Amino acid sequence: MDTQLNNPLHGLTLQTILTRLVEHYGWPGLYQHINVNCFSNDPSIKSSLKFLRRTQWARDKVEALYIDTFCSG
Repeated sequence: MDTQLNNPLHGLTLQTILTRLVEHYGWPGLYQHINVNCFSNDPSIKSSLKFLRRTQWARDKVEALYIDTFCSG
């Protein structure tokens, strides 16, 4: 039970993380931080989620950016 206490992503879905990042940075800003095509070529939440669920390194970068943006304090 104590394993998630220090995990700032606990309880957040990938969709929530991505949506908040897009609201904060916009698609162009998100692409500047994480250079993946799904953020620049006709981006959408749905297509980006599909890519991120298949591509662990990209998901790790999105999660790290979320932590740096919203959880650093």
